[in-house]
This record gives sequence, structure tokens and C-alpha cells, in this order.
Amino acid sequence: MKCKISRNAAKVLLAEIDKEENKELKLRVYITHKHGDHAHYGMGMDTPTDQDEVVTTDSGIEVILQKDEPLLDGVRVDYFYVPEEGFAVTNPSKGNHGDH
Repeated sequence: MKCKISRNAAKVLLAEIDKEENKELKLRVYITHKHGDHAHYGMGMDTPTDQDEVVTTDSGIEVILQKDEPLLDGVRVDYFYVPEEGFAVTNPSKGNHGDH
């Protein structure tokens, strides 16, 4: 499985990961809702289980993904400052380029 984290997102995520309360946790990307051939995604700090795969991104951040969910393979985490500040999780490899 693969996950890409943009430079802006990595900067914000590393600040969160480095907090004392998150020292033992990893970033989890998960599906909040899926329909048809695409999904909507969420993120949070978590501990992996035996149903997960932990992938290391090129930014060095370890991400937990559920093993048996093809819509998680290839997710991309971005962080935008405009038009409003926040994360966006998409999966361009599955044709999902953003919420509709």
C-alpha cells in the first residue's frame, strides 16, 4: 500500500506527532464514508492493529492503513492555506480528486 503526504501537510503533521501525548501513536488515514467507486477520508492518531498495514511515506511519517481496503491504497494527504486552512485527503490513483 502507498500513501503520499505533501510538504505542507508533513510540516503540520510532524508538529502534532511530536507532541508528548502522541509519542506512542501513528497517523491513521481511514474511510469515513464510501459509495460507488470512491470514498471520503478522515485522519487521527492511533495504534495499529493486526488488520492494519503501517507504511512509511517519503516524508518519514508512518501511516496506518487498513489492509483489506483498496480505496486506501494510494491516498494523498495535503494541507492548504487558502481558500481556508486545513487538510484534504484524496485518492487520485482511484479517481478521487476531492469531495463533491
